[in-house]
Amino acid sequence: MPPLRTALLQSSGRPGAVAENLKVLDEAAARAAASGARLLVAPELFLTGYAIGDAVPELAEPADGPGARAVAEIAVRHGLAVLYGYPERDGEQIFNASQLIGPDGASLANYRKTHLFGCFEQEWFTPGEQTVVQADLDGLRIGLLICYDVEFPENVRAHALAGTDLLLVPTAQMHPFQFVAESVIPVRAFESQMYVAYVNRTGPEGEFEFVGLSCLAGPDGTVRTRAGRGEELVIGEVDPEFLAASRTANPYLDDRRPGLYGSLA
Repeated sequence: MPPLRTALLQSSGRPGAVAENLKVLDEAAARAAASGARLLVAPELFLTGYAIGDAVPELAEPADGPGARAVAEIAVRHGLAVLYGYPERDGEQIFNASQLIGPDGASLANYRKTHLFGCFEQEWFTPGEQTVVQADLDGLRIGLLICYDVEFPENVRAHALAGTDLLLVPTAQMHPFQFVAESVIPVRAFESQMYVAYVNRTGPEGEFEFVGLSCLAGPDGTVRTRAGRGEELVIGEVDPEFLAASRTANPYLDDRRPGLYGSLA
């Protein structure tokens, strides 16, 4: 099975301007596809912007709304899968969500952030209740989390136990927490033996300063590709053969003793 070439779009787009953000996504998809990528990952709430305050209810839409249809058109036009973040409306509730659209335009998975960070998110969003959401792409099991979720090791281990090979984490990581991108993400990839694609926003937005530093970390704890602090598209490969070899050499999942961990829950 060949490696899955994966593109990470580090951008904040234009907060509050869905049409403009779709243009940015379309242009990135064209560049990613030209490089041979089969998957493009965009940041948390990329469709609308993160620090949009009172506009959250106005811009929120169902999982099959106009934004999703536009992203599906982008995926089909460029022949690659696209993961993007957006505010999902379901009745009276709004979720901080991400959706994976396949190269054929079909929705492969939709995930709702389970651990909301700070007063802003807790004011506008309802936490999701499903920790492990997965889909299959080009022979790999793809898992979804969002930003703060990955800072809870239980979440990542749950994905590992469910067979996730590549964990996609659209994020809005802000100053002064850049150590998460620099240190925590490679450790998460190593301790749970998977690839982790961590894709951040960048620059000032409202009261926040996003730090960039998007990365693709491998199961050996090394970073395969890393963005800087500005707008950037970086590309790395998820190698199934290397992943299998790493899991054999580092048998954390086989050597666990779950009977000792009951008190953790």
